[in-house]
Amino acid sequence: MTAESIEQSHWRMPPLDGYTVDDLFTLPNLPPHTELIDGSLIFVSPQRKFHALVLYVLEHGLRTTAPDEFRVQREMTVVLDKRNAPEPDISVVRAEADTGLDQTRFQAKDVHLAIEVVSPESESRDRTTKPVKYAAAGIPNFWRVERDGNGGKTAVHVYELDPMTRAYVHMGVHFDRIKVDKPYAIDVDLTAIYKL
Repeated sequence: MTAESIEQSHWRMPPLDGYTVDDLFTLPNLPPHTELIDGSLIFVSPQRKFHALVLYVLEHGLRTTAPDEFRVQREMTVVLDKRNAPEPDISVVRAEADTGLDQTRFQAKDVHLAIEVVSPESESRDRTTKPVKYAAAGIPNFWRVERDGNGGKTAVHVYELDPMTRAYVHMGVHFDRIKVDKPYAIDVDLTAIYKL
């Protein structure tokens, strides 16, 4: 093994207590969009076309209707606690939390909506692990986006945080259009995904 290959692979052996948020931002040569879940590094698989188109349509729709007090961020790390720093596909954050072009992360307290687009390789994380962690961190709104059935319509499952239980409550599922009033008035034509 060469010195270079040792340097590039040393982060693959996790510490006894797992990685921390500090490790996530200081380990050399991590692949782009690496997430930290329960102290473990999670590497992202190549993106499918459905995933990319959903992100484009939702990001555009959210940005065009966002009031001045919010910013829409795509694929930015959100620090939930010392051992959890996932990267929601899209986040709606408080404008004051946006510190500029060199920013690498947001704190959970600044996030008002986290959106995950389900892919086959992230299904369990996007349906169970991440929503539980987002809710525990106090993020008030969560959307899970997936295809309904075998290549069917785009389905957006909308959840709101119950402050008493710190768990999400399912508020409904939207197919052709997502029209909600939290965290602000949002109206996005989901059929646009199939016209691109």
